[in-house]
Amino acid sequence: MILSRDLTSTLRRFAKFPVVGLFGPRQSGKTTLAKNTFPKHKYLNFEDPEIRDYATRDPRDFLKIHENPHGIILDEFQYVPQILSYIQLESDEKKRPGYFVLTGSQNFLMNQAITQSLAGRIGILTLLPLSIHELSENKLLSENVNELIFRGNYPRPYTENFTPEEFYPSYIHSYVERDIRQLINVDNLLTFRKFMQLCAARTGQLLNVSDLAVSCSIAQRTVEKWLSILEASYIIYLLAPHHENFNKRATKTPKIYFYDTGLACSLLGIKSVAEFSLSTIRGHLFESLIITDLYKQFYNSGATPKLYFWRDKNGYVEIDCIVDLGVRLIPIEIKASVTARTDLFDSLDKWNSLAQTDPANSYLVYGGSEHQARKNGTLINWQAADELIKTIYAKFA
Repeated sequence: MILSRDLTSTLRRFAKFPVVGLFGPRQSGKTTLAKNTFPKHKYLNFEDPEIRDYATRDPRDFLKIHENPHGIILDEFQYVPQILSYIQLESDEKKRPGYFVLTGSQNFLMNQAITQSLAGRIGILTLLPLSIHELSENKLLSENVNELIFRGNYPRPYTENFTPEEFYPSYIHSYVERDIRQLINVDNLLTFRKFMQLCAARTGQLLNVSDLAVSCSIAQRTVEKWLSILEASYIIYLLAPHHENFNKRATKTPKIYFYDTGLACSLLGIKSVAEFSLSTIRGHLFESLIITDLYKQFYNSGATPKLYFWRDKNGYVEIDCIVDLGVRLIPIEIKASVTARTDLFDSLDKWNSLAQTDPANSYLVYGGSEHQARKNGTLINWQAADELIKTIYAKFA
């Protein structure tokens, strides 16, 4: 089953660069998307030991041997970072738009290599697991948001009928055994796995490095290093607080989120939709689903996400997500409740009073089915949030 992806048109547009970089977590669909978008390109995978060895020993000859009229897809290129210098020379000399398509799943190594070799020559795109809009377009979107959160958004459970219990433990095991061993020297992989579980339990909460260190019996510096590794491999992201203080002391601590809720559920040992529905972390994972989808909406259009949250020091006023448009801030509150109660708007009311902004420019995404404008903000059901960023930019462009 081939899924349509929202990034396809953006990927074609970015092919005006001599090099296109398509990055994201393992099994998010990068290889499939690259092959389908550029069917005449030659495909080479650097996870193949023979191909990797040849490219490492003689990068110049490697590119010469595989040259063709259309282009080359180099999958998991971070395994042979030295080839980028030769790609730079080829790009500058032959000036072929979209000739090189690079894919990779280790952000830290890729950014480091690209900064050194391909700055100004590469168009970089990020492909995350399926968005709400993509699931809907492919007629795969469940009407039950609890089922979606539990199942997650990686393509394979949808295209190959893997259950979450089959897919995610294997994904976690291969990620820890393969990627983590390459990136850092972890003495005890069980401790790192426990660290991932503790991070999952703190989804949607303020990051507390010292608490993680104590809970895992590791140093704070190790926590910081491991967090950066989870970020670099697209397991988690840290949502930064917005700097605006409105004459109040605002928190400077980021929040931690998982890119995929199904992965977080698996780490937490949640075994079914029914079990998840009763979980105390349900609200946080619903929040994670929506904020991550907003990230996907930015990435799929080729834009850099401009998302934050806002919270005063005492937690009296907190907005789950802020879209920074430069000239104005758009608050988005996120609630898992399926009932559109008036008190769900309390945080937006406080924000609009504090920031002296028009309530019509604020949004509440919730777990129910209604979609309507109210006096204290626009109520949006979770399914209709799939194009919220486009709506916001169209309104204020």
